[in-house]
Amino acid sequence: MKYLITGLGNIGYEYEGTRHNIGFEVVDFLCKQLEGEWRNDHHGELAEVKFKGRILILLKPNTYMNLSGKAIRYWLQKEKILPENSVTVLDDLNLEFGKQRLRAKGSDGGHNGLKSIQETLGSDAYPRLRIGIGNSFSKGKQVNYVLGKWSEDEKAELPRILEKAAEVIKTFVTIGPERAMNVTGK
Repeated sequence: MKYLITGLGNIGYEYEGTRHNIGFEVVDFLCKQLEGEWRNDHHGELAEVKFKGRILILLKPNTYMNLSGKAIRYWLQKEKILPENSVTVLDDLNLEFGKQRLRAKGSDGGHNGLKSIQETLGSDAYPRLRIGIGNSFSKGKQVNYVLGKWSEDEKAELPRILEKAAEVIKTFVTIGPERAMNVTGK
């Protein structure tokens, strides 16, 4: 069985270590944990890893957040993977910092990466793992917050958050989305 695991983020040094790039951090963590190696490929960086007899195609799109759907559609088609056998990992302002929520489908919730994916796939029926980044920003400062670097306190919590996200993804690919949703605490 083959799965596409996509971490959403923006490429470039200026975006490294920002809240908006938590998706990249999760797939980087998973790649390292499962001893994969990144390579530059069409529409992004790709790594192929194995876990309990499953093949995981890890993807960090280089299309920037707002065009993520282009990269995801390309790799779903190229690898002949159904959307329900994929997980898209992203940041979520509407969840408290560190909280995680896996859903098999749903709205874009105002997230431009999800908007792009839904427009490109023509459906909202694809699994997504939302990772809470909180919403500790003043009115009109949302963009600065999302594209801002992690605070020292947040950085200290990141290893735990990344470990949990990797566990959710591994549960998803081995025993399915319903059980994986329980790992996030619904």
